[in-house]
Amino acid sequence: MTTAVALVTSSFLPRAGGVEEHVRHVAHALRDAGHRVAVWSVDQGDEEVPHDLDGIPVRYLPTPMPARNVGSVVDLVRHAPGALGAWRAAYRADRPDVLHVHCYGPQGVWAHGLSALTRTPLVVTGHGETFMDAHDAFDTSALLRAALRRSLAEASAVTACSGYALTDLERRFDLTPGAGTVVPNGIDLDEAGGARPSWLPDRYLLAVGRVVRTKGFDLLLEAFARADLPEDVRLVLGGDGPELEPLRQQVDRAGLADRVVLPGRLSRPEIVTTVAAAQALVVPSRVEAFGIVVLEGWRAGVPVVVTSRGGPPEFVDEARTGLLVDPEDAGALAHALERVVHDRPLADRLGSQGRAEAGRYSWDRVAAAYAALYPARG
Repeated sequence: MTTAVALVTSSFLPRAGGVEEHVRHVAHALRDAGHRVAVWSVDQGDEEVPHDLDGIPVRYLPTPMPARNVGSVVDLVRHAPGALGAWRAAYRADRPDVLHVHCYGPQGVWAHGLSALTRTPLVVTGHGETFMDAHDAFDTSALLRAALRRSLAEASAVTACSGYALTDLERRFDLTPGAGTVVPNGIDLDEAGGARPSWLPDRYLLAVGRVVRTKGFDLLLEAFARADLPEDVRLVLGGDGPELEPLRQQVDRAGLADRVVLPGRLSRPEIVTTVAAAQALVVPSRVEAFGIVVLEGWRAGVPVVVTSRGGPPEFVDEARTGLLVDPEDAGALAHALERVVHDRPLADRLGSQGRAEAGRYSWDRVAAAYAALYPARG
């Protein structure tokens, strides 16, 4: 059955991150499976945005929300009519049978309102935003918490990328236990890499992602400083974000400027190439909803050292497809780094078994799991 789907995401291209990649790939996979797809994202004021994704329409919509001050309420009253007009225009243009919200935020509130207005079924997918948001949106906004609870209660289907993320929706946002479905992230098994960057060391451990506190790059740096590793093994921390400058300062204080590389944000081809040449890929997050970067390491056949906090223990098999470690335990993380560098038979075995596991996480499977949950219209 063909379904017209609007993927309503908190962020999209040209911005980079997990939800942007997820929605991009799901859009393609749903379209390739015969569904009619549009992507609706939040208008964040980016000057250059794509309005077409290989034939898939992309729309950037305003999402004004009030805060706890009179000025914000006045702004909402002023901007709400125009925003409602933009959402209605998107609905008329794409005529979705389902509004599928990814990474709930203000766009989820507006999608829920449009769902009620047009009687279009609502599907909500959690990506860990309720506990991983860099700005603690759900801790600071009572309105957003209340809106999410109502959306979960009235949605036709609810999914999350891991059991850990789903449990958080049940525990803190009143989702009925057992009402949600886990749909894991995916990976493009054939994604092409690029030329080897000139700044890339010969031997290195790698972490890549948005440089925010949750991702634990500072914890990895502390463990790297403790680890007994060969002098020629470097640490590459790829990514950009608000914690990048404090991270640079930590490198300087530790006297590791000659052993740590901070290249900033990496392009998709650079990520593929950089992961493939690493001694190991490390995911040191203080908490991780799923950890799509783990699949990057598996695809490349390199060993992964992964946080034990959050979703990864649900799919990473300790000492078979990766090493699970609490990143807050600097000694344990340092020991895991030493193991993957010094014990090459272990590293080779982890990489080989991880590569075999990656095949279970195709985007076609992810899209099919979503499509199976879409209600029939009418």
